[in-house]
Amino acid sequence: MDVVRAVYEIETALPLEKTVATIAGEQSTGTFVAVRGETERLTALHAAAVESIVDLPPSGRPPLPGSSGDWADARRARVTIAFPLHNFGASLPNLLAAVAGNLFDLREVGALRLVDLDLPPAFAAAYPGPAFGVLGTRKLVDRGTGPLIGTIIKPSIGLSAAQLAALVAEIAEAGIDFIKDDELQGSAPYLPLAERVRAVMSVLKPYADRTGRMPMYAFNITDDISRLGANHDLVAEAGGSCVMVCVNTVGLAGVQYLRERSELPIHGHRAMFGAFSRWPQLGIGFGAFQKLARLAGVDHLHTNGIANKFYESDDEVLASIEAVRRPFLGGYHILPVLSSGQSAGLAHATYAATGTDDLLVLAGGGVHGHPGGSAAGVRSMQEAWAAAVEGESLESRAAKVPELAAAIEKFGQR
Repeated sequence: MDVVRAVYEIETALPLEKTVATIAGEQSTGTFVAVRGETERLTALHAAAVESIVDLPPSGRPPLPGSSGDWADARRARVTIAFPLHNFGASLPNLLAAVAGNLFDLREVGALRLVDLDLPPAFAAAYPGPAFGVLGTRKLVDRGTGPLIGTIIKPSIGLSAAQLAALVAEIAEAGIDFIKDDELQGSAPYLPLAERVRAVMSVLKPYADRTGRMPMYAFNITDDISRLGANHDLVAEAGGSCVMVCVNTVGLAGVQYLRERSELPIHGHRAMFGAFSRWPQLGIGFGAFQKLARLAGVDHLHTNGIANKFYESDDEVLASIEAVRRPFLGGYHILPVLSSGQSAGLAHATYAATGTDDLLVLAGGGVHGHPGGSAAGVRSMQEAWAAAVEGESLESRAAKVPELAAAIEKFGQR
C-alpha cells in the first residue's frame, strides 16, 4: 500500500504516545468518540499509522494557546505518521488537508510543526514539476556557469512606466542576468501589468536585438486564479521570458494551474512564509514547503540569504538552500533564490557555505543603494561573485574594482 509519510516535531503535556495516536486518528478515520461503522476492516485500510516516535529535548518555549495539561510535564518528540495514499490520492490540496489540516487545532498539542514529507511515486506521475529548472533557466539567460546575478525593482511601489523603463535600461546595460518585480507589484491601478510589460519590453527587446542576449525579467502576475492564464499570456505574447507568482497567496493549486498553461519559467516567491513558519511551536517548515512548491511547478524558489534582514539564522538559510538543491522524486531540480539584505560583501561567505554556483542571487538595496547608482551596484555583485568562484579574495578584487570597493564600504562584508 502506498503511503505518505509526514514528519512532525511535537510537544505535549499529555501522554505523548496517546497524543500522537490522537493526531493520526483525527487526520484519518477517527474522531473524539467511537462511532457506528468504524470497523476493524475500515481502520486497517484507512487509518493513519504512527511509525516512529523519537524523543527530543524540551524546547523551553511556552505552549500554544488553549493546549491541555501541565506544561511542566511536557515531552517533545520527532514523529513519523504514515497516511494511506488511497485516502486522498495524488492531490496537493487534499494531501495538505490530511497532513496539515485540523491537527494544528488540537488541544492535546502544545507545539506541532510539519517538518518533512516523503511522497510516493504517484505524485511524480500526477505533477510534472518545473518545466525549466536550473538548466532551462541558464539556457534562456545564456549563462552556462556561475551564479546568476539579479535584482529587484526598487522602489517597489510608485515608479512610473517611464521611470521603470529607464531603470531596466540602466541595469540591462550593466549586464545583469535577472530582474524581478517586487512581490508587492501585481497589477496596481497606478501601473497595471499590461503597462508595466510594455515599458519593460520596450527596453529589453531592443537590447536583445543589439546584443543577442536578454536579461530574464520575472513579471509578477500574482492574481485571482481565473486571471493567471491571461496574465501569463500577456507576458508571453510581449516576448517576456519569465513570470512570477507568490506561492502562498495563489496557493499550490494556483501554481499548478499556471504550470499546466505556462510556456515560461515560474519564479516562486515565498511571501507569507513567515506566517506559517516563524513561530517554531507551530506551522510548516521550509523542508516540507519547498517540496510542495517544486511539485506544483516552480522553477525558482526563494530561500532567503545569509546575513538577511529577516528572522532566519544563517544555519536555517543554508539548510533551505541545501533542501532545494536535493533531488526529490528523482528530479525536480530548481534554482534556489537568495535575497533579503544581500550585497557584494556576502559573496565569498555564501559561496564557501553553499559550495555551489547554481544560485540566483538577488540584491535589491545592495544594487540600487550603491553610491554609484544601480549599474555600479550590478558590477559590484558581478565582480564579488566572480572573485569568489575564481578563488580571489574580496580585498584583492576590490583593489582593482572601484565599484566593489564602494559597495564594501557602504554595505560591509562577511
